[in-house]
Amino acid sequence: MTLKLGAEHGSVPLVWDAHCCVPLLPDQDLAHLERHRKAGANFVSINVGMDFTPLAQVVRVIAGFRAWITRHSEGFILAENIDDVLLAKTTGRLSIAFDLEGSAMLQDDLAMVRLFCDLGVRQIHLAYNRDNSIAGGCHGSGSGLTALGRAVVREINAVGMMMDCSHSSKRTSLDIAELSTKPVVFSHSNARALQDHPRNIDDEQIRACAATDGVIGICGISEFLGVGGTSTANVVRHIDYVSQLVGSRHVGLGLDYVFNQQHSDLPTGLDPHDWWPPAYEYRLATGEIVTPEQLPEIAAALRARGYVQHDIEGIMGGNFLRVARTTWSETSKN
Repeated sequence: MTLKLGAEHGSVPLVWDAHCCVPLLPDQDLAHLERHRKAGANFVSINVGMDFTPLAQVVRVIAGFRAWITRHSEGFILAENIDDVLLAKTTGRLSIAFDLEGSAMLQDDLAMVRLFCDLGVRQIHLAYNRDNSIAGGCHGSGSGLTALGRAVVREINAVGMMMDCSHSSKRTSLDIAELSTKPVVFSHSNARALQDHPRNIDDEQIRACAATDGVIGICGISEFLGVGGTSTANVVRHIDYVSQLVGSRHVGLGLDYVFNQQHSDLPTGLDPHDWWPPAYEYRLATGEIVTPEQLPEIAAALRARGYVQHDIEGIMGGNFLRVARTTWSETSKN
């Protein structure tokens, strides 16, 4: 499906949303993702587990999501390789891959990296806000990769997954960018220069990511966008900042839209404040997020801002596609 902007505005051939969330339940109905397809998206990565999600739940969620996609093949495709993404585009379907937010589910076992890749995980970051045995989180002590973490990065490169630095500490992200032999991404992170929040990333991190030929996916959560909230103009403000700093080649979209925000899938007994510190004004279950329906608006706003067609195509999806061609497994490079 091609995102149409009208004859006077051109079109975008491929739209890639690097991250969104649905309730982490094995029997979850993924029909909500039809909103992405109707908005012109061709690919979306959905979360299947976070550092606090028990391994058994992560595995059952993946099994349930895979089964749902198989049952609804008329509108959706499990994106195991680049060919699947391109097939979805040409047939008007939405391709879906999975991502992990953190690495606790690896249980300190390198063999788990390949297992998750085999199950459809195509993107992973190593710490979800808090420190773990592999990496430091953005709300942790400021630590970087551990010795095990360095081995995990090498294994991620080897098996063919996209190395993601969102939610990590600055030190972790810089360690990853230095160590990785493949481009790295921030799938859903914004410019800290525009909104000073620990979940956002500073100029040094942006430059380090770009130096790997990676991509920063602009996130649609209001807390990370700052003044202007979830307006399309505010999304473009962050896109423009990163583009001016390192070039539009290194900018994409990871809206982080949360479907069914009112539904809690947190493990029993988990204190949300441990993971989302109140000092940073997280509005759990009530926060505003840029919607999939704004995707055409973002493309149109970029054109109105003076971005040329080539740059718009990259930001809306081509840049993440380029990184996926480089980082996904050999079978995805056809």
